[in-house]
Amino acid sequence: MLAGVYQAKKKDGSIYYRSSITFSNKHISLGSFKTQESAHKAYEKADKILKDKSLLLEQLLYEEDILHFEKIVSLANFRDNKIYMKTPIYLHANYFSYYISPREEYKFDIDDLFFYSSHKIMKRGGHLFVNEYGMQTNLLSRYGIKNFAVAGRDYDFANGDSFDYRYSNIIVINQYYGVTAVTKQGNVYYETQIHINGNYKIGTYETETQGAVAYNKAVDLALSHGVKKNFPENYIPELSAKEYTEMYAGLKISRKYVNYLKTNFGEH
Repeated sequence: MLAGVYQAKKKDGSIYYRSSITFSNKHISLGSFKTQESAHKAYEKADKILKDKSLLLEQLLYEEDILHFEKIVSLANFRDNKIYMKTPIYLHANYFSYYISPREEYKFDIDDLFFYSSHKIMKRGGHLFVNEYGMQTNLLSRYGIKNFAVAGRDYDFANGDSFDYRYSNIIVINQYYGVTAVTKQGNVYYETQIHINGNYKIGTYETETQGAVAYNKAVDLALSHGVKKNFPENYIPELSAKEYTEMYAGLKISRKYVNYLKTNFGEH
């Protein structure tokens, strides 16, 4: 058997080959391959990466390779930083890079290293998420950004780099569902809308908190009129139960919206 290769057998009895390498007393699996020759090539490439520091990660990722790009990142990081991680992380002085693909490098604060070293980031429909406690969690929620938030409207990147997820680079603009900051005559107000077969304006409020409570009130009205929809609701930790109740009772809701509910869903 060629170096770094051992034979394995599937449940159906068919033969395949696994490749692995040991470096600095660390045994690293390199993957499964159809032939002994391809498994050996993976071993040779891993050996070269681990022993040759002149092979820069950026260069390696732009080459066609028998090794998966995630494994290349892990090997290069182990070589340069003496820490092996199964997720495709490369450590820098004050941050780390997480590679979603050979061309997509996301930056994170070192404080998040433990989390991302054990959670694989996935991308679908332009959204980044991880599996956590059996659920798919949007990465934006770690910054207090709501699901379905829109870049440029609800949050932004301070340096303009949408791949830089370091906390200092994330600007939360609208943190609550249904609430959008608007500027009128030089003053900032908060416009609240709810979506029921289209967007309906609830009102414009002086503070973001008022807008968030108004949205919750609009949700309660919709549900009380029999609207069958799973609305998200705003959690507002800065308000005590008494403060929330008083603000909720005092906020005015658009008469047009109330009439829409009565006309289309009946009195409650």
